[in-house]
Amino acid sequence: MADGERADELDVLVERNDLTGIRLWLAEHRPYEIADELSRLADPYVIIPFRLLDKDRELEVFEELDPGLQQVVLQGLRDTAFHELLEEMDPDDRARLIGEAPAKIATRALAGLSPAERKMTAALLGYPEDSVGRYMTPETVILHRDLMVGRALEVVRAKGADAETVYTLPVVSDGRRLVGTVGLSDLVVSADELLIKDIVDVLAPRVRATEPVEDAARLMQEANLVSLSVVDSEERFVGLLTFDDALEVIEAADTEDMARQSGASPVAEHYASVGVFRLVGARVLWLTLLIVAATLTVNVMQVFESTLEAVTALAMFVPMLIGTGGNVGAQSATAIVRALAVGEVRVRDLPVVIWKEARVGLLLGAVLAVLALGIGSLLVGAQVAVVVACSVIAVCTWAAIIGSSMPLFARKVGVDPAVVSSPMVATLVDATGLLIYFSFATLILGL
Repeated sequence: MADGERADELDVLVERNDLTGIRLWLAEHRPYEIADELSRLADPYVIIPFRLLDKDRELEVFEELDPGLQQVVLQGLRDTAFHELLEEMDPDDRARLIGEAPAKIATRALAGLSPAERKMTAALLGYPEDSVGRYMTPETVILHRDLMVGRALEVVRAKGADAETVYTLPVVSDGRRLVGTVGLSDLVVSADELLIKDIVDVLAPRVRATEPVEDAARLMQEANLVSLSVVDSEERFVGLLTFDDALEVIEAADTEDMARQSGASPVAEHYASVGVFRLVGARVLWLTLLIVAATLTVNVMQVFESTLEAVTALAMFVPMLIGTGGNVGAQSATAIVRALAVGEVRVRDLPVVIWKEARVGLLLGAVLAVLALGIGSLLVGAQVAVVVACSVIAVCTWAAIIGSSMPLFARKVGVDPAVVSSPMVATLVDATGLLIYFSFATLILGL
């Protein structure tokens, strides 16, 4: 069956209320495929196929859903199914769900948890939103540094089934203070009589539970870690950030940056299920701000109206000039936003970045100026062509400087660098580029 046909099949079955067909469809598909198809359904219909899932697959599918859709599912479940599902969730996933849910759902969820699960969930909810503490798992197997390897393996076998992961094992000293980590593979191949402190990796990275989770996820990506140890302010071990949660964090951050770079607010829901008005709302604010900012360009044109009347040929090159400047600025901004996200540049690198991007802009401008000079000479004559060529060099250099510096300034003042990227940079470069253009025209043409 073709992918497109399969993607529409659940929709059709739900519309027909074909419960037998839905059950067969669910049995033939993997949890992540089911979750994707549920995300494409209108909210009122999501609960129908979910209720028809086998009990042993409910949790797998539920954890694949976005938080917003998880709330829709929970609202459609009876109390028994509602509490059973939440009780079986991993504490970190449950804490994030409850933290984002309306108060009514959050209260209902916490009230139905067992005391042990409620205590773990409440502890995670005590950390700031978007901190490592909200995403870490406290369900781990902890080894004391003075254990022998043989005994440590017995501990892993006894407690591993209740842990979210056993591939990375935190090693602690008295008072639960983190010493380092040991990999399960290292534990398995080591001699039973060795002590854990003899094989522990004391240089393994660690983060504080209150640190931003995106920074921790980027660290895991850079260091190729399966799990990252999390400690409190007194270096006591409190949990692990696992690679699957780190991947979700990075994906969400990259999605948000892409939206902001295009001049829109991020939309967390699945695109297929998002309504038209929701998409309009995510985009209209930024477009309104940009159109207001674009009035700067109109004002500049009015100021130099007499210059345009004297040499009408100058108007021919205005779209080319501001378009080129905007593109160069957007390229620089995108490069720096990405470099900031992955830790390749920091705010203190501003002088180095500006110097590098200024040279890049200058060389790009020189290449483009040669083309502009040749084309302009054929169309409007040498004098105007020289004006255009000089303007292209200056505008490209200026655009590269603006595009590279604005994200760094934004980070310095605590604003998401993606907010001041491509559209904002292009709008600013448009107005200032015209000032540069008409200044060269006035100087070279003697207007």
